[in-house]
Amino acid sequence: MPILLLLALFVIVPILEIYVIIQVGQAIGALWTIVLLIADSIAGTLLMKSQGRAAWRRFQEALAEGRMPAREVLDGVLVIFGGAFLVTPGFCSDVVGALLLLPPTRAVIRRLVARRFTFGMLGDVPSPRMRAPQRGPGGGPGAGGAAGGADGFDVEGTATEIDPRRLP
Repeated sequence: MPILLLLALFVIVPILEIYVIIQVGQAIGALWTIVLLIADSIAGTLLMKSQGRAAWRRFQEALAEGRMPAREVLDGVLVIFGGAFLVTPGFCSDVVGALLLLPPTRAVIRRLVARRFTFGMLGDVPSPRMRAPQRGPGGGPGAGGAAGGADGFDVEGTATEIDPRRLP
């Protein structure tokens, strides 16, 4: 699988970019194609700067509120990748970069990435779509019983509420 990914990244994507640039150049002319590539790199840089500042501000707000800034960190990573795609010459990479930088599409991508990596980190823990079968009193299928809990899992622990105003 990694070989195919590397093949796509280093061979297929550049060939696709060159093909699209040639097609655009034939449609609007070489000079206008170059101007368009430079303009979208500049626009991408400005968009990355504004979205990066917004992500950084949300990151600092999350820390000030005393909560884990997981969403904000992932937003920052997506903004960095989006900016890199937009600064890279090519129209296909510009589309990917714009999708990563624009807040509505970045939110969708963030959810997909978070879901993918969260499930990968949990290992054997099934997702809500892959629930464990309920066990009855005799160990067979049924509601409740030895496995306990509505989802077939019991979690024991202690929760402590912390007042964020008293944090150092």
